[in-house]
Amino acid sequence: MRLLRLIPLYIALALGANAALAIDLPELEAMRVGDMKKLNFHSTPKPVSDKAFFLADDAGTGTLAEYKGKIVLLNFWATWCAPCRAEMPMLSELQAELGGEDFEVVTLATGRNSPAGIVKFFDETGITNLPRHQDPKQALAREMAVLGLPITVILDREGREIARLRGDAEWDSDSAKAILRALIDE
Repeated sequence: MRLLRLIPLYIALALGANAALAIDLPELEAMRVGDMKKLNFHSTPKPVSDKAFFLADDAGTGTLAEYKGKIVLLNFWATWCAPCRAEMPMLSELQAELGGEDFEVVTLATGRNSPAGIVKFFDETGITNLPRHQDPKQALAREMAVLGLPITVILDREGREIARLRGDAEWDSDSAKAILRALIDE
């Protein structure tokens, strides 16, 4: 009899535990189409570096911890990297469509990139909604195992790395947007 009274409690706890799961990996992986097949989700979130990077326009330094509370698409790029330059307008479109309190595209020029060159590139492509942050000595990139460019990392609301894509991708694709919306909505 006592067991019968506890069954509803166990069911409620089980349903609550399932609702609290951070990521439904099979569901997200099933959404990967085209370039998004290169997006690899981690089975457990990974910590990210606390190294500082330079904010645009000599506004000081920042860290990834400042983005906690949001889903972040962190793109490591360089002005001299042709695939990086090709995907930047798509990242801008993604920020325009999904950016806000719950999501942000963060661009981080790593290595030798002159601030004037970054401004010129953004001006030429009409990008006004992405940050021009820099990691000139690649301190953050090195600690996050960025080998080659571009590399895009997705951070969860706790500021942990949950996925990584090596190389360029169509970030304005339906597949990319569906994956990101699922992460934002969870």
